[in-house]
Order: sequence, then structure tokens, then C-alpha cells
Amino acid sequence: MKIGLVVPAAGRGDRLAAGRPKAFVLLAGEPLLVHAVRGALSSGVVDVVVVVVPAGMRDTVLELLAPLDCPDLRVVVGGGERQDSVRAGVHALPSDVDGVLVHDAARSLAPPRVFVDVVAALEAGAVAVVPTLAVSDTIKRVVDGVVVETVDRRELAVVQTPQGFRHDALHAAHEAARGAAPATDDAGILEALGHEVRVVPGAPEAIKITLPQDLLLAEVLVGAAPTAPVAP
Repeated sequence: MKIGLVVPAAGRGDRLAAGRPKAFVLLAGEPLLVHAVRGALSSGVVDVVVVVVPAGMRDTVLELLAPLDCPDLRVVVGGGERQDSVRAGVHALPSDVDGVLVHDAARSLAPPRVFVDVVAALEAGAVAVVPTLAVSDTIKRVVDGVVVETVDRRELAVVQTPQGFRHDALHAAHEAARGAAPATDDAGILEALGHEVRVVPGAPEAIKITLPQDLLLAEVLVGAAPTAPVAP
């Protein structure tokens, strides 16, 4: 199965307040984007990489990722919303790609094992696959400052990336979603069309780096983790 990786990296990252697009914020001396692509390549399951960037950043990204020896690297300009950027990335994939992994640069510490598990589920016949973690906190539904319900957390899950999809299904879903309200993740677009979304175990270290404190935690995790080799 030929696998393409789409990394939307055109977001501003306003909540991180780092003065640059989030994907280019440094973690242990390297941009989040570099960590994210290196982790994906280390899995050994990625054949094509498409990075979606802000206008004017294409040459910068090519230079940043050159040391990783991506087998097939493509860099395209993103849109106003994440959904637009993912669509642009999917369109940039070669037609012979069978499965697509959509992975946020903000989850730059997702371990190679998760990529392998998501692809294995696609190879087993899934149309859409997401890595998840169980919810450990008590969750309450609140309306106008008043608790109206305590939600049964046994049926809840935290969704991470990479999310995996059959190429044709993801392409069709994004085309169908043109002009619709932006989705929070790509799996949600396929859910809305009636596709079954399977789950595989996520990873606690695959935190989403959104706020300054998330970046501090990621620095600790990088310091505690062994260096992952890049797949040949």
C-alpha cells in the first residue's frame, strides 16, 4: 500500500504567541515541523510527504527538510482554513497513493508506532482510522454556568493525529465539504458522509502543542526520549 503524508503547516499559531507560524516554532532547537516529519519517516510506512505552508515559505521548508531525505517531498501553499490546506495537500498527492495520513505539525512527538498502527488498519480494510486516548477526567455538560449532566466518560475518547484515510474517500469527502462550516478534524468530514471511522491506540506523548505551557512540556518529553532514527 502506497502511503502519502499530508502535514498542514500553514496555521498562524496565535495562542502559542511565539511570533511565527506554529509549525516553525523551535522545540529542542528544531522546528515542530521537522520533528513531525522525522517521526513519520522513522515509521518506515510513508512514501510521499506533502507539506502545506504559508505563502512565501516554500523554499524555507525545502531547506529545513532536506536533511531528512524524504523519498518524495512536495511543498504547496495552504488556504485560509485548515480544511482548505488539507484539501490542497491531498490534491498534491500522486494518483497512485492508496492511503493518506493527515498529521498536524503541532503533534510533533507522535511516535512511529502510531503511524504503523494507523496504516495497518487501512491495510486491513478501514476507510478512516484515528488514534485515540481514553478520557481520564470527569466530564460535565455545562449550560449558562450550570452543570446539566455528568457525561459517561467510558464512551469518550481524545482524538490525535496521524489520522489515516483511503485516498479516494478523503478526496471525495473534502470536495463534498467545500463551502461547509470548517470541521475540527478530517475524520469528522468522513463521519458526516456516513463512513465508519475505526480507532487505534494513541500515545500520551503525542500532545498537541497549542499553548506556551504545552511547548514547555514538549521540551521535557524531548529531553526524556531517545533519538529516533530516520528510516532509509
